[in-house]
Amino acid sequence: MAPSDFSTAGKGPGESDASAGRVKSSDVVLYSNDRLDLKQPYHVFDLKKKKQLVLIASLAGLFSPLSSNIYFPALDAIAKELHVVPSMVALTVTVYMIVQGLAPSFWGPLSDTLGRRPIFVATFVVYLLSNIGLAFAHSFVALMILRGVQAAGSAATISIGAGVIGDITTARERGGLIGTFGGIRMLGQSIGPVFGGVLTQYLGFRSIFWFLFIFGAIVLFLIILILPETLRSIAGNGSVPLRGLQRPLIYVFQGPPPFWSEATLPKSSSQKTISFTAMTTPIQFLFEKDVFVTLWVGSIVYAVWSMVTSSTASIFEERYQLSNILLGVAFIPNGLGCVLGSILTGSLMNRDYKKTEAEQLVLLQSAKLNGLTNFTKTSTSFPIERARLRSIWWMVLVFILATGLYGPSFRINIIYLPLLFQFLIAYTATAIFALNSALMIDLFPGAAASATAVNNLMRCSVGAVGVGVVQILIDKLGVEVTFLLLTAVTVGMTPLLAVEWIWGPRWRRAREEKLERERIEDEEL
Repeated sequence: MAPSDFSTAGKGPGESDASAGRVKSSDVVLYSNDRLDLKQPYHVFDLKKKKQLVLIASLAGLFSPLSSNIYFPALDAIAKELHVVPSMVALTVTVYMIVQGLAPSFWGPLSDTLGRRPIFVATFVVYLLSNIGLAFAHSFVALMILRGVQAAGSAATISIGAGVIGDITTARERGGLIGTFGGIRMLGQSIGPVFGGVLTQYLGFRSIFWFLFIFGAIVLFLIILILPETLRSIAGNGSVPLRGLQRPLIYVFQGPPPFWSEATLPKSSSQKTISFTAMTTPIQFLFEKDVFVTLWVGSIVYAVWSMVTSSTASIFEERYQLSNILLGVAFIPNGLGCVLGSILTGSLMNRDYKKTEAEQLVLLQSAKLNGLTNFTKTSTSFPIERARLRSIWWMVLVFILATGLYGPSFRINIIYLPLLFQFLIAYTATAIFALNSALMIDLFPGAAASATAVNNLMRCSVGAVGVGVVQILIDKLGVEVTFLLLTAVTVGMTPLLAVEWIWGPRWRRAREEKLERERIEDEEL
């Protein structure tokens, strides 16, 4: 079956119910890149088990935003203890974001090759060791280096977790689980600054890193205990027996699951190996037109949101004279917006997918009634781009309005007003991130971790530049002009979404047809 055809495997064009003048909804319910074998379920885990694995992956992914945001209320305290100016400590935030963007491009391809579990364990070991080092750091240089190492360990958990979701879900059910994944992960955005403020106020900033070490050790234990290997080239659809590190500890106590079968082991030819090409996969994705256009818009939104977040402590402390604890509380609307934006958008994505699916069913039925029994790739290609982006327009509009009003809101000396706009900015920004994440996994389901890694690379690289210059812009231009300027930049990038909407499906089909030709040529050799 060609990659862009609907799920009609096992029957010729125009056969089954279509040959009787009808097209069943089951003919279009699955985005084809999930490649079902009708003799086997896409994955043997039921929805309850999938949610359990997504919960564990989400707890792991929590550490990237948590480690970043728990740090913000402690910036001034760190500057005082290490005898440097606050702007110097702010550089450690930029370093964290740069490594946060780069690290998944290394870990992601490894997890797409060696498996999710071993890379999860490796990244957590790096993360835990970095927190011990940070707790004992007594110089600015050590702090900056170890913050980079901390980011290298924590950031990849997001791309690996997305890889797990890509392994076990079809496009039809993926939206809701990605929303859950993002919502739990973004709790770090909400609770991180509160915990950071309380810990810094009563136990000193070093207690932050001990807290992260203990919490990280608990989650690592859960991964080793419960999370099985899910990479499809190793575990297949979950029915392939697992061995060694691929096997969760709980199977030792409970025994192997009943659905394991030696007959389902993948052929050796399907096993992936580490190569230069595999390791540079995320970079290669950036040269795809549809990928670059989508991620560039998302990166601008991410950069603006990051600039709002990173400048919150300095702006609110100066204008409202808040303590460390209240500074932490001031981050709650931002964090709450992130959590709700991700969770609610997950449900919205499922609804949008079903709407697009229903529209395609009508088109196929119309084609059948007009006597078009041989559906070509072009006529049957499911427009996954439009399924994912059909709600992005109002999100971008609200984001632009909230960003434009955020700066002027400080004219009125009411703290709740800028916090309201922060909530709206965070809600819509995170919703856009969720749509982007789902679309990237849909476009490259066999390399979900690498696809998420390139998403992370693009966002964090642009975001790091934004965080690095936001305080300079505020000092030179003022808060109001700075965020009006950022609003204008976002407006300027919005037409790229229309480009993806119109030409994205065509670019994807061309890529899929090229890959299919290459696959056939390789088989003939």
